Amino acid sequence: MGYCTETDITKTIAQALTSATANTSDDLGTLGNLLNVGNTLDKNLISTDNINYYIQLADSEIDGILSQLYSTPFCEKVDFETSLYSDLDPSNNNYIVLERYCPLAVGDIFLLTDGTNEERHEISEVVSGGDTFETATDIQYSFVAGARILRVAYPTPIRFISARIASANIYDKYFSSESSPNTSQFGESLRGLAYDRLNDVLSGTIILHGQHRIGRRFYNPNLVEQYSLPTGGTIEKGRKQIK
Repeated sequence: MGYCTETDITKTIAQALTSATANTSDDLGTLGNLLNVGNTLDKNLISTDNINYYIQLADSEIDGILSQLYSTPFCEKVDFETSLYSDLDPSNNNYIVLERYCPLAVGDIFLLTDGTNEERHEISEVVSGGDTFETATDIQYSFVAGARILRVAYPTPIRFISARIASANIYDKYFSSESSPNTSQFGESLRGLAYDRLNDVLSGTIILHGQHRIGRRFYNPNLVEQYSLPTGGTIEKGRKQIK
């Protein structure tokens, strides 16, 4: 798994594509979708393996840029912990009810553990205002109320950056370069958003909490100071500086 998930890519790219269906129906009279992301065969298919490849490229770019300030690659950290509100029997119900509310979202990763059994799942649906959700894969074990639920994530905004760089490369490859060898405006917009966040990390505006810092500037991590260019530097402090 990379810094982002297939769900992030699907949702990011889908916003730029026009919904369309096939001109001819299948044997059941259904007009199928013209775009599909996953393992099944379909028109304009972007396979899961290809998505993972572009996520790896995006992650390596992030690691290369931020390796001057942090030890890379980055590691997942627990950013929220709660417990199971009621007993969970996967044979009857796959919905997980939390003891206290957390702003969960589709694509979030969590660990469910009772000290003996532990499972890792991705959230596929959030219901009831954020305290109940369903998993993308089936839960294997039964858990009693009070079992620990840990949401794990890479430091903000690494997931955001990875998803947009990977989505930009995929969009330009599969949907733009078929008609033009140049990158699309949509792809450039996604890269711009990602590079803006990377520059925020480089300038010190954003701190990646829970990650190991390196370099002389981090001898005292409590100092409130930005990572500015040396006096007399002429490089523009825009997104161009990391290209």
